[in-house]
Amino acid sequence: MDYKARSAELVAKMTTEEKASLCSGLSNWQLKSIDRLGLRGGYLTDGPHGLRFQAEGMPMGVSVPATCFPAACASACSFDRGLLFEIGAAIGDECRQEGVSLLLGPGVNIKRSPLCGRNFEYFSEDPMLAGEMGAAFVKGVQSRGVGVSVKHYAGNNQETRRLIVDSVMDERTKREIYLTAFERVVKQARPWTVMCAYNKLDGEYCSQNEALLTGVLRDEWGFGGVVVSDWGAVSDRVKALKAGLDLEMPGGDTWNDGEIVRAVKEGRLGEETLDKAARRLVELMLKMNELSAYEYDADVHHALARRAAIASSVLLKNDGLLPSSIFKNAALIGAAAKSPRYQGGGSSHMTPTQLDNAVREFTKAGLRFDYAEGYAPDALEPDEALISEACRVARGKDIVYIFAALPEKMESEGFDRRGIEMPRAQTELIRRVSEVNRNIAVILSCGGVVDMSWEKYARAILLTYLGGQATASATVEILLGRVNPCGKLAETWPVSLDELPASRYFPGEGRTSEYREGLYVGYRWFDSAGRTPRYPFGYGLSYTTFRLADLYLSDTHAADDGEITVGCKVTNTGTMPGAEIVQLYVAPPEGKAFRPAQELKGFEKVRLNPGESKTVWFKLGGRDFAHYEPESGRWCVESGDYEVRVGVSSRDIRLRASVKVESASAVFAVDRRAELPDYYAPRKGLEVSDAEFASLLGREAPHYGVRPYTVDSTLSEALECEAGRAALGRYLEPGEGEDDQLRRMFAAMLPDMPLRSLNMFGDPQLSRGNLAEFVEKLNASK
Repeated sequence: MDYKARSAELVAKMTTEEKASLCSGLSNWQLKSIDRLGLRGGYLTDGPHGLRFQAEGMPMGVSVPATCFPAACASACSFDRGLLFEIGAAIGDECRQEGVSLLLGPGVNIKRSPLCGRNFEYFSEDPMLAGEMGAAFVKGVQSRGVGVSVKHYAGNNQETRRLIVDSVMDERTKREIYLTAFERVVKQARPWTVMCAYNKLDGEYCSQNEALLTGVLRDEWGFGGVVVSDWGAVSDRVKALKAGLDLEMPGGDTWNDGEIVRAVKEGRLGEETLDKAARRLVELMLKMNELSAYEYDADVHHALARRAAIASSVLLKNDGLLPSSIFKNAALIGAAAKSPRYQGGGSSHMTPTQLDNAVREFTKAGLRFDYAEGYAPDALEPDEALISEACRVARGKDIVYIFAALPEKMESEGFDRRGIEMPRAQTELIRRVSEVNRNIAVILSCGGVVDMSWEKYARAILLTYLGGQATASATVEILLGRVNPCGKLAETWPVSLDELPASRYFPGEGRTSEYREGLYVGYRWFDSAGRTPRYPFGYGLSYTTFRLADLYLSDTHAADDGEITVGCKVTNTGTMPGAEIVQLYVAPPEGKAFRPAQELKGFEKVRLNPGESKTVWFKLGGRDFAHYEPESGRWCVESGDYEVRVGVSSRDIRLRASVKVESASAVFAVDRRAELPDYYAPRKGLEVSDAEFASLLGREAPHYGVRPYTVDSTLSEALECEAGRAALGRYLEPGEGEDDQLRRMFAAMLPDMPLRSLNMFGDPQLSRGNLAEFVEKLNASK
């Protein structure tokens, strides 16, 4: 079908009211229909790592059973594009079974700080890796005739005040770090939709940011799909439509549809703008209407989830304790061995088709073991009785497996973490058990970076992140040496938060979050500042060993519009089959622009039997040597000698070669040393003054006051006046009978929720029609 021609034909037959009606949903999870034209409103739902479909009649927090695959924090560690395609295709098939035409995911936001409560849902601190993993996932889902919504575009890197915060960053940082992953996904995978973020960027809400939604996304990147709002993200509907936001979600309130019609009739909105949005929406609906039925095999998908969890697990430490065997007398300790932590909290929280646990899987494997709980689920402080019992069980055993997990109540959508510490209930358990038995292997489940000051008490540490419903069976396979761990870290693990420059500015104050660290995120900071993290980006151990040799470059001279082929030979020099992830970094010469010490530009995962060798290949083009120049608004390559580095982590570079680049665009490079001294000398630290940050931004950083009140004022701000306290105080009362993880999320979000979003709770005084009058009352109140 020629979707564009057919959509233009259908839109030409619509009234203004019908076109406007398409610009918002029917309900939380369904689009509107136009029956007389044969357009059916399809279903859409959450699902970055598995389908979370709340069928009609299901209570909040309950969803149909579906396969829970590893969350993005885990699957990114596979560095396996093919695997992400498979996961996406499997989730697409599960969508088809449930009649869902559009999946809300993946999330490709950057892990700016380990404290972001939603980091588990994002791939990486590196935009190249995040973009490649995201593109592969999108291709997989859409290969099954199901669309995706790539989110959250853009600068949504924290949960604190996420509904109203202004992410204040300079143009280079925005382009090189926070937009690049979206650009890769859009250009490589052509997603059906992109979801805008809640926050402001460049002083404007993303939902009505024309430069972002039209200038960059459509005009520069060529995106031809639908832009959908995050749920409740729209402030000014007419302004948003002009900016390029087609679909407002959730549905159920038709006030803004009427506002669009009124704006057209009053001349405030050109009907051609509405027509463009309507045509894009009809194209989407035509694709959604072609959804074909399917019945998937839950056991086959569970096996894929297990394979994905194996590929995504990272062996952080091993002094020879692993792999173990079923013939060793073992102790199995930890509440997480029976009740695993395998997925994140919030909108992605789903119901698995089945759930493995370590106790059952070790039993099935034939292992002889004694079990002790060690700590109560969700406990923060040590329980002496449980620890004493664990020590008794551990004493004299050949090996002790301790299952540790960061409780869900400490990381979730809706709130940011307060620190990276693990509960003392678990760290004290590990320490005490080590006093009676040194043969400890810790299996760690979490959604992001945690403090590892306890690592000295363990001889081996296996990181599973949030590995999905088959985490436990995958873990047993790895621990017993039936498979070889091959995951690598997709984020840097610092020794402490103080080492990260973003920690000085995250999550910001008031309504702003200032990205003063600029480009220096993750390994870009550690490598540029010459500091040593606990575990570097791209790091992970194996039960075998690999050698990299014979670096090949197709040319040692290049133009900024040329391409270079890079290759190297990888050999398995050990005794066990395994996979190595070969990583390609480019280090720039010293030039006019400040640059990170090196940046990831390619990666390949290669599987090898003992003694086997293969050659891996990469391509480097002009963009791989470039930086963004705000003054000219273009990508610029400076001439000079660039070092091509090939290694197995950002800190384990095995091969190096130099490429001399001659660039015609070098004339656009700008030297800003005098005004930005800290950014040119990161080894001195990165304590950026107000004046230097203003120079980086090209403007003063914004500051927002509470008054006057507007529809964008938050609940907590409204409660500062008498009228607000009288009318809205009840919103902060704890809910009853709600799902625990949803209750935690909403309790954290509510104080910072704008008044315009509270109409989702059905309060008449906060309806779209009455909100302006209510805001007037607030401004008149003390």
